[in-house]
Amino acid sequence: MKLKKAFLFLLLNGCLSGLGFSSFSQERTIEDYIKMGTDNSPLLKDFNNQILINKLDSAIIRANYKPLVGANSTGTYAPIIRGYGYDLAISNGKTFSSLVSVNQSLLGRSRMNTALRGIGLLSDSVTNAVQRSQQDIRRNIISQYISAYASQKQVEFDQTVHQLLKKEETVLKKLTQSNVYRQTDYLTFLVTLQQQELLMKQNQIIASNNIAILNYLSGIISTDSVKLIEPKLNLNAAQQLNSSIFLQQFQLDSLRIQNSRRVIDLNYQPRVGVYADGGYNSSFIQKAYKNVGVSAGFTISIPLYDGNQRKLQYNKLDIRERTRSTYRDYFLVQYQQQLSQLRQQLQQQESLFDKINEQIRFTESLITVDGKLLQTGNITIADYILAIRNYLDSQSLLRQTNITRLELINQLNYWNQ
Repeated sequence: MKLKKAFLFLLLNGCLSGLGFSSFSQERTIEDYIKMGTDNSPLLKDFNNQILINKLDSAIIRANYKPLVGANSTGTYAPIIRGYGYDLAISNGKTFSSLVSVNQSLLGRSRMNTALRGIGLLSDSVTNAVQRSQQDIRRNIISQYISAYASQKQVEFDQTVHQLLKKEETVLKKLTQSNVYRQTDYLTFLVTLQQQELLMKQNQIIASNNIAILNYLSGIISTDSVKLIEPKLNLNAAQQLNSSIFLQQFQLDSLRIQNSRRVIDLNYQPRVGVYADGGYNSSFIQKAYKNVGVSAGFTISIPLYDGNQRKLQYNKLDIRERTRSTYRDYFLVQYQQQLSQLRQQLQQQESLFDKINEQIRFTESLITVDGKLLQTGNITIADYILAIRNYLDSQSLLRQTNITRLELINQLNYWNQ
């Protein structure tokens, strides 16, 4: 078998025995880890519980604007001893009451709706936080998955190269024994082989650590060997800027400031309420058995002057609005710059693939020619090792360029939501 065919065969079918990757307990995709990461996230569970609490707060607010019914009972006794005691005209000597009262606020629907609007905006903010947290989890897991997958592929490639070098070592040993090559040339090749073995073991450790980090980010407790399926990342279409989840919080903050203005205005409107009670209320002065009855009334509260606090509260909201606008404008500049930079980097990385593949084809041809010359002793070991290193460098550059491309797509998809 020609050297090039043998090399390509090993490249496609790289044996992984002795590396800890010869057998995998299971296969997992990038979506498997994303699902486990979101399912196990305590932060997302916390946010969901906050939304449930806000729903209960809304129900409490509605209940406060319904008729409030209560039962009250009081009793007093003010004795007069040897002429000393409270004035009977004030204390009545002794009293007892047992009443059921009903209170109902009028003109309160606007206040209730404003309070409910505030709770709704708070829930919307939490929902937005959920979406951004999901994006963060997805981005971090995808980034680590790419690193872990790349390290696994590196181990596979290292094993392929190791098999090739071991095969050539056997050939060189025989040629050296036949005095085709010097002993020093053979030893130089052995040093290269040993370096490749050390590098292979080091990359194996890196791959294992990357899997462990991926499990950590996903909330998985496992030390099993896992084969990662190649990630398929497509660049998502950019969302309309106004619908971006990163801008929604600024919009919600604006609505909350507007709602706070409404709350201030409502605090300066009249408050009207009615009440009624019924039951037993007696001072026992006369015909106590007839002191069963009912009463009703109303309350009106009109604010007149509070030291110009309304204007001061407006000023506070104006400052908050200016702060919000400043943060939003600054974010928009960074947002647009970030997207433009990522798109430019992605284009630059994609433009490298043709040149790198061309270089790989050239180095493969060079290894084929040098392999033939090596078997006849018409090339130095140093030149052959140089050809192999050039091929390794080209393959490493191809993998790194692809990793960078996937990372850029991941970042763009993150900001495009």
